[in-house]
Amino acid sequence: MSADDLTVRNTPDSFAPATPAPGATHYTAAEKRHRIFAIVAASSGNLVEWFDFYVYAFSALYFAPAFFPKSDPTAQLLNTAGVFAAGFLMRPIGGWLFGRIADRAGRKVSMVISVTMMCGGSLLIACLPTYASIGAAAPFLLLVARLFQGLSVGGEYGTTATYMSEVALRGQRGFYSSFQYVTLIGGQLLAVLVIVALEQALTTDELKAWGWRIPFIIGAITAVVALYLRRSLSETASEASRKNKEAGTIAGLFRNHRAAFFTVLGYTAGGSLIFYTFTTYMQKYLVNSAHMSIKTASAVMTFALFTYMCMQPLFGMLADRIGRRNNMLAFGALGAICTVPIMTALNHVDSPYTAFALIILALAIVSFYTSISGIVKAEMFPAEVRALGVGLAYAVANAIFGGSAEYVALWLKTLGDESAFYWYVSAMMVIAFLVALRLPKQPAYLHHDH
Repeated sequence: MSADDLTVRNTPDSFAPATPAPGATHYTAAEKRHRIFAIVAASSGNLVEWFDFYVYAFSALYFAPAFFPKSDPTAQLLNTAGVFAAGFLMRPIGGWLFGRIADRAGRKVSMVISVTMMCGGSLLIACLPTYASIGAAAPFLLLVARLFQGLSVGGEYGTTATYMSEVALRGQRGFYSSFQYVTLIGGQLLAVLVIVALEQALTTDELKAWGWRIPFIIGAITAVVALYLRRSLSETASEASRKNKEAGTIAGLFRNHRAAFFTVLGYTAGGSLIFYTFTTYMQKYLVNSAHMSIKTASAVMTFALFTYMCMQPLFGMLADRIGRRNNMLAFGALGAICTVPIMTALNHVDSPYTAFALIILALAIVSFYTSISGIVKAEMFPAEVRALGVGLAYAVANAIFGGSAEYVALWLKTLGDESAFYWYVSAMMVIAFLVALRLPKQPAYLHHDH
């Protein structure tokens, strides 16, 4: 059996029957059902984890005064965005820690631990006293909770991307791997929906006083469901790959796969920046720059995220037809050309329908990347360092570029040069395009789909 088959045969929960020969695309009905169930189960846990993470971003407009009592709304958002960014700084550590666990102990173990930690962080935030109750300790404890969640999510992406790439059906890997972002975006969407529902049920004063805690409580409760689903998963890392002396080690990663690591780092930097620009930051941008009401901005983002989520399998199928490298090149080129015009138009938009159309245009461009980002990264590394390589490169790029997106945008706004942020995003898209040129036309470690 080749390393690419990634099938464990000596455990009771392994994939069965045997995997088709390398390059084959035929599966028995039983194995196909088993693999699709594994994708659904992994995706469901992914949805819960990202819901917990994004609830912070979407409820920040309401809880910011409780932890950072300043009169300037932009200053409050800067403080909450700073805590959001600080959570990203833990991602490289999480990417290393959980990547090592996944490559040495198994993908399943890593995913169970990460979702437990994420939901624990949500429970802590839900119970935190406010600044009025305990003073400066309140924002400090908020920071601790976000660092805890940042550590968890730093390992979540790499392990889930690795797992889903390994169980996806050959010939349809782009399509099936796209469900990582379907559920990642679904987590965002559910976070927005919860906020919208609370906005309808509670007054603004009630939301600012105590209603903002409800989404974090919901996130903590869903830990039980996520744990159940992930405990039912089959392992994909073979015993041989886990026993490899370089499995999950930084030395093994950089000794033999340094070029792959920096390639993934390069296009993930631009991908993370533009993704967070048009998702988590966009709600605040519509309120703070386009001067929409909070409720209108939330409604626009709800429909935009739902449409974006539905795009992912379509763009994954496109990649299965035209090649993942071509998808990545289209992403970099279109992102570089279109970001400044779209952001400029959104700054002056006076209709929620126009705002929706512009955001969907931007998210369609981002979909060239997000629909296949996991599989493209996984294809760059062999099984023994796959979770570490994917997770660490993603986490480092996110810590530097993704997590700082809101903070940089708001900081430039306070300096009176908001448009500089648009050009910054465009410049990173140029880099993403140039790095994508380095992607191999034939994947190195997973069978090509064409």
